[in-house]
Amino acid sequence: MLQIGDKMPDFNLLGVWGKMRNNYEYADKYALAIIFTCNSNKYSQAYSERLIKLFDQYEEDNFAIIGINSNDDSQSPEDTMEMMVKAAYHYKLHERNFLYVKDDTQEVAKTFGASYNPEVFLFNSKRELVYKGAIDDAWENETVVTQAYLEDAVEYCLDGIDVDFPEVPVTFGEPIIWKPGNEPEYAKMKS
Repeated sequence: MLQIGDKMPDFNLLGVWGKMRNNYEYADKYALAIIFTCNSNKYSQAYSERLIKLFDQYEEDNFAIIGINSNDDSQSPEDTMEMMVKAAYHYKLHERNFLYVKDDTQEVAKTFGASYNPEVFLFNSKRELVYKGAIDDAWENETVVTQAYLEDAVEYCLDGIDVDFPEVPVTFGEPIIWKPGNEPEYAKMKS
């Protein structure tokens, strides 16, 4: 389970365009957000457009996002690779350098300590964890957001400043759908 200041674990996962993708592809980025997300819950769906806007807003500043779907697709058919590809086309990820990958074994989610969809892990240019938790404080309506946690953390990170709110608990999200017998102890304690 990652703590603030920990180094990003390496991973190599199958992406929606049929290629294996890894975190080294973004070695040159000043800020990299790893977002555990999915196709199947209302929170992840509600945040999808906001994450695209955030990516578009900061991409030129050397910011990137990797979306990781760790849900067990045998229990959640909306989270199969086929459905992930459809979502990627819907959000025009093929026009962006925005990766969406499948964590089929759920080992990456466990290594990060992810519990929810969506849940953010933001790393600086040294690939140290500088923020983890919620995207913002108003999942249903972005016009009423008062705390844009992820966006603020990205700005701090890009400016080389320590994030003064490094952890914000996820209050809007659903638990990752774990394979039977695969749910980690830390996730059981949060349920």
